[in-house]
Amino acid sequence: MSELPSLPVTFRPGLTRVILLTAGVAIFATISGVALLLEQLGPGEKLSFVVTGALIFWVLARLARVKVVADESGVTVVNIAGKRRLEWAEILQVNLRPGDPWVFLDLSDGTSLPALGIQPGIAKQRAIADARALRALAEAHTSHDPEQHQG
Repeated sequence: MSELPSLPVTFRPGLTRVILLTAGVAIFATISGVALLLEQLGPGEKLSFVVTGALIFWVLARLARVKVVADESGVTVVNIAGKRRLEWAEILQVNLRPGDPWVFLDLSDGTSLPALGIQPGIAKQRAIADARALRALAEAHTSHDPEQHQG
């Protein structure tokens, strides 16, 4: 097995993030520019164009914020709509099966948590390596946790 990454470590879809944020800025600038160039529009209409561009940018920025942060005490999963903190002992398995859109964490409460910060969409090999690294970290931290074997 390869060497574990140094903690803390952040996993995120870098290229996807760059594309989303660049598109968001370009869309906002284009829509705002059109609003300012159309002289027949009133101030309220121009403002509605700018607000629409800002809303599109906000949505793309939310999509770009996804990440998985691992540190000594556990993992923080930041998805589109929320954030969840997990202790290492809560993570039973890290899964990225062929065809999965992102990593899934099987948890000790019987649920599964999607971790959108590791997704094979554009950079498949990177996602596979990140999933393996997170899996190795989870195994290393739970095998040394005496509480996991109790109760």
